[in-house]
Amino acid sequence: MAYNYITAEEAAAMINNGDTIGTSGFTAPGSPKLITEALAAKALKEQEAGREFKVNLFSGASTSDHVDGVMARANAYNMRAPYQNVPDLRKRINAHDCHYFDRHLSEMAQEVRYGTYGPIDVAIIEAADINEKGEVILGCGLGNVTVFASMAKKIFIELNDRLPKSLLGMHDVYMPLDPPYRREIPIYAPNDRIGSPVLKIDPSKVMGIVRTSSYDCVKPFTAPDATSALIGKNVVNFLVGEYKAGRLPKEFLPLQSGVGNVANAVLYDLGESKDLPPFMMYTEVIQDAVLELLKKGKCTFASTCSMTFSDTTEQELFADLSYFHDKIMMRPAEISNNPEVIRRLGVIAMNTALEADIFGNVNSTHVLGHRMMNGIGGSGDFTRNAYLSIFSCPSVSKGGLISNIVPMVAHPDHSEHSVDVIVTDQGIADLRMKDPVQRAYEIINNCAHPDYRPLLLEYLKSGVPGQTPINLKCAFAFHNALNETGDMHNVDYSKYM
Repeated sequence: MAYNYITAEEAAAMINNGDTIGTSGFTAPGSPKLITEALAAKALKEQEAGREFKVNLFSGASTSDHVDGVMARANAYNMRAPYQNVPDLRKRINAHDCHYFDRHLSEMAQEVRYGTYGPIDVAIIEAADINEKGEVILGCGLGNVTVFASMAKKIFIELNDRLPKSLLGMHDVYMPLDPPYRREIPIYAPNDRIGSPVLKIDPSKVMGIVRTSSYDCVKPFTAPDATSALIGKNVVNFLVGEYKAGRLPKEFLPLQSGVGNVANAVLYDLGESKDLPPFMMYTEVIQDAVLELLKKGKCTFASTCSMTFSDTTEQELFADLSYFHDKIMMRPAEISNNPEVIRRLGVIAMNTALEADIFGNVNSTHVLGHRMMNGIGGSGDFTRNAYLSIFSCPSVSKGGLISNIVPMVAHPDHSEHSVDVIVTDQGIADLRMKDPVQRAYEIINNCAHPDYRPLLLEYLKSGVPGQTPINLKCAFAFHNALNETGDMHNVDYSKYM
């Protein structure tokens, strides 16, 4: 079939007010670059003419400024899901200019397929290549593209000439059947292939191909600071202790890691550890540190949904793609984050927290309980199903004005029932086989900053006697002190008694 090559503006002209759009990608890699920019420009023109123009946009996870930035600045979103990390969109969400619902990433595709969110009008897919049969070589991130492409009425392809066609074979495109016909997902090791190397779409739905030549614009991560380095060392020390004690198998277990500088610091320390054997990863995102681990042979294989490399590291990958070709496999989000597979493989989950409370509950999403930061992402998918679930964060933020260990989290994303270990720059709290009071002492003594330990102990001792001795009057005294004075040190429990 011969495809029409069109401009991004021509593609945007075929997208209507009220349409629901599904994009490829998971983080910036694989996300559109040009069509959404043209769509934002169209929205502004329509609004200036007094006509409403807003769309719903679903993705695999976060996107980039090419998508969420320009669309948010144009106020062109009615609804957005399941995850985001762009400041302009965050402002819209917290101002209720955009309806945002935060979903576990493993659930989004099947909920779309089940019809929960209505029809998909448009799919925008970044690709390295497409043939006349509708076989697409995808880019560096899959997300929920399988279900969006299958359900969309119209498909637009962004053909990015910066993506090598030799990516063919690094994708494992698989979509499970729906209940009651679903079978087990036959992944028994991270490097098992179960699907197709290409995404197969209906060529008749392709409205046009837009040529692009764009990088993902992922910035390099900064070198770990002293706090991140301590956290990384503590996580690795904990894993070494578990391994030497025989609580981890001699082959070790697959690792999942969240994103960011702390996650990268942990991975770099794992690469330096002489006490742990080479390992595989079964995760949702691999970052720059993983490429180094693969080169060293410390990580022998990485199953992921996205290669979220900085632009410089991505160029390094493409220059030596033959070496990495059989060491990385990209899968759709409902497979990379699938609870069944995570539980079967015994994945060790390592994620970051905004704050944790003394009983082991974790807040991953909301600053002071009310301002959305990014979203829960895949942390819940892995935490609730992991062999070991580890959360890490600095003990304090803002030069010590904020304690990230608090009496009660202001927004609970992960309950005490799912969190095994909390790690900060101060130390390690192993919460397994401990009742709530034991957990509290473990967290206060090992993870809280020394400046805040007396205040946390005072709160614990003031709690109403019971299995979990909370004090409802003082539970948010830390947060109130920050709101009122800008400093959590200024806690005054007597104000609430």
